[in-house]
Amino acid sequence: MRTPSGLAGAAIVALMLVLAVVGPPIWGDRAELIDPVAALQGVSAAHPLGTDNLGRDILARVLVAARLSLLLAALATAIGAAIGVVLGTLPSVLPRRLGRLVSSTVSALVAFPGLLLAMFTAVVAGLGARGAVLGIGVALAPAFARLTQTLAASIAGSDFVAAARMLGVSKATIVRRHVLPNIAEPLILNLTVMIGASLVGLAGMSFLGLGVQAPGYDWGRLLFDGFARIYVNPMVALGPAFMVVLAGLGFNLMGEALAKSATRSTVPKGAAPAAPAPEAGEADPEAVLEVRNLTVTFPGGVTPVREVSLTVGPGEIVGLVGESGSGKSLTAYAVGGLVPYPGVVGGGPVLLDGQDVHALPATERRKLLGTSLAMVFQDPMASLNPALKVGGQLAEVATVHQGATRAEAWQRAVDRLGHVRISEPARRARQHPHQLSGGMRQRAVIAMGLMGVPRLIIADEPTTGLDVTVQREILRLLREVTEESAAATLFISHDMAVVGSLCDRVVVMYAGRVVEELPADRLVSGAAHPYTRALVASVPDMSADRSLPLASIPGRQPGPAEVGEGCAFAERCALSTDRCTATRPPLEEHGKAHRVACWEAS
Repeated sequence: MRTPSGLAGAAIVALMLVLAVVGPPIWGDRAELIDPVAALQGVSAAHPLGTDNLGRDILARVLVAARLSLLLAALATAIGAAIGVVLGTLPSVLPRRLGRLVSSTVSALVAFPGLLLAMFTAVVAGLGARGAVLGIGVALAPAFARLTQTLAASIAGSDFVAAARMLGVSKATIVRRHVLPNIAEPLILNLTVMIGASLVGLAGMSFLGLGVQAPGYDWGRLLFDGFARIYVNPMVALGPAFMVVLAGLGFNLMGEALAKSATRSTVPKGAAPAAPAPEAGEADPEAVLEVRNLTVTFPGGVTPVREVSLTVGPGEIVGLVGESGSGKSLTAYAVGGLVPYPGVVGGGPVLLDGQDVHALPATERRKLLGTSLAMVFQDPMASLNPALKVGGQLAEVATVHQGATRAEAWQRAVDRLGHVRISEPARRARQHPHQLSGGMRQRAVIAMGLMGVPRLIIADEPTTGLDVTVQREILRLLREVTEESAAATLFISHDMAVVGSLCDRVVVMYAGRVVEELPADRLVSGAAHPYTRALVASVPDMSADRSLPLASIPGRQPGPAEVGEGCAFAERCALSTDRCTATRPPLEEHGKAHRVACWEAS
């Protein structure tokens, strides 16, 4: 809403709402005052838009008509939204055949001209405001139903919906409790745009004589009454037409601004409860990535990342480990500016090659991250568009961020695929992602990061789901790429054995905080935090006694909203004392290149 279009839309909508409230009390009498002497007058100081055939002031009537016009638009929008939500969710509730029938009906109605559908409904329902409102509502419903159906389908495949089905929860309850609450926000935002469409549609219905009937009047009816005189006194028709256009434009601008703000990844602007930023002198000039006191918060006091600080040097691989929910991936997303709405990134700077990523203008930030940051996710199919060829997706990096021609970008894409040891790279570049094996897709994602000159590589569990032989090849490739390009690599994983063999340093996170940082060669024998030692002990090796149960950490990690004042690991720790429960230990030096946050560290 801070954009020019958002501010303009909000101002126009506010003006219309004020007119709807104060218009009839202030100008109502003047709008109804009949003065035969002043009938059909043109523009004058007394009547800025002229008068109608009964001598009534057109400007006053335009201002008074704001209430009825907005009220009818709101009612039509509500009808369209109600019908659309029902039609959009029915395929999820009905048996498959009936669901397909409803979907086909919605598709046919979307293809049918909306104004004709509105006119048909209005004629059947009867001329007047009621028929027009119902007609516009019915005309808006198919598009809203299609949106609802699309959003509902994206939620229907979620794990929590599958779990509810396994528990025997009814389809109607799943839609009501699990689907609709998760798609409510985009639907509500779309209503703002729908109100603008309703205003224009209702004005058109009244202009055609199918809407508001005399003696009532809305903007469309005033336009209808004045259109016959448009060549004699244009303002009689242009006045109400201007209000229709202005109101419709205002609602559309505000709706688009709200929708954009809701889907935009958040950038820290001081909205989060930020920790004190470090002084400029504390920055490490040798570090490729330096994060200080990074915090990520969500509404309701949920803080999954708390004051995280870490550095990664050129040619160095730093492992980020911890249980699921410890904040590892969200920390990486915050570095890359990928924290989803409504999360807010706060704290100190995120320095990539000495530049604060989140302080840069949007254009410069995209260019920096597009060329200097390579992200490798655990599911390459989520990183690659299944509808596009692999080579085209890689080439897009060079055309967008480096200004290369299509031929140059394609040639570089083929070269990068060969660089990551994909056989027959020219042929593979012409294939779609589903035609590649899992290991090849992961190599292709790494090759996409190498299309630029990456200074930082973030690998978020890149070997998950791959067999051990392919895992070994991918890990070797990451090490070779890091050494060859002198890039800094942040490697996120659950596998302590992999981290110990691949990384130079290890950063251990628990409940959103860094609890230990140490050299990788000391991970097994030199870990000082009880949580780190427990993670290492939970990894079986060839010498493990098979007659004993596998080692595990009792209890569970606290949720982001459950972290108290003391050590978050205290309830699961055998060494815990009253001090641990009451006061959170700071992250302090514990030998050379070793930091730990524990009162009982050994």
